[in-house]
Amino acid sequence: MKSSLTKVAALSTLLGLAAATYPVAAHHSTTMFDREKTLPLVGTVKELHWTNPHVAIFIDNSAGQGAAPGLWVIELTSPGNLVRSGWTRTIVKPGDKVTADIHPLRDGTKGGALRKITLTDTGQSYTYNIRDQERPNLEQDYGK
Repeated sequence: MKSSLTKVAALSTLLGLAAATYPVAAHHSTTMFDREKTLPLVGTVKELHWTNPHVAIFIDNSAGQGAAPGLWVIELTSPGNLVRSGWTRTIVKPGDKVTADIHPLRDGTKGGALRKITLTDTGQSYTYNIRDQERPNLEQDYGK
């Protein structure tokens, strides 16, 4: 009886450890973005997906200055991280005219990571660095 309880306890411990590491392994890297390049997009917000795990802004790049014209998908961090940084789901809305600076995808497809977005009508700018969440001592930095 004692050995079967020991086996159950050991198995439970292993399953618990495996379950605890799953969320870490499930998160993807940001290496798909070329951090050496910054491209400007000038156009209209077509969609905003305020969903986990990452918010996405779809911008119709009409100007084609430095970036190919057409629909671009811009990735941000999670809604929770954006809210903690001062964003709301209504800061950027479909129909807004914007200028966005992005780090493009390395594979050349029309997508990237947001560096800064500026609303043309108001001149208000918003930033968020998706890599901030990967820095060590992040809580200490925000606590200052």
